[in-house]
Amino acid sequence: MRKLLFCITLGAMILPGAALAQRGGGMMQKDQTRAEAQQRTDMLFQMLDANHDGAVTRAEADQALAQFQASGGDNGGHRGGRLKAMIDQAFATSQSLTLQQFEAQSLARFDAADANHDGILSAAERQAARGQQPAPAQAAPSAPTTPAKTQ
Repeated sequence: MRKLLFCITLGAMILPGAALAQRGGGMMQKDQTRAEAQQRTDMLFQMLDANHDGAVTRAEADQALAQFQASGGDNGGHRGGRLKAMIDQAFATSQSLTLQQFEAQSLARFDAADANHDGILSAAERQAARGQQPAPAQAAPSAPTTPAKTQ
């Protein structure tokens, strides 16, 4: 039961960073406040800290990723890949993180994505931060022009 709860919560932690907005009336992720982001980060930290020593190690994070992928929660590798990238970024300079360090990284990502700095991260801001904004329509390349022949 704990493992199932872990996987469900881990999936819920990843989803705020993944825009669930889909064209054509799909599901829309609700806006997230900075306080909600901090609360989710703290909960994720507690779940990742397998030995409850107040620090999450790279090994603990990798183990959690493996459990998440084994549970089928990675949606064909998409969410698992995003979680792996997040883990790689979080542990780029250290093999362990305290709650304060983990929280600081998460809130820095939130602040960077909060384009209008209102303390609320919208689905559109999440998409933009992840580079998932649809590319603007580009004009079709014009046919090469050849000089007109003079007769």
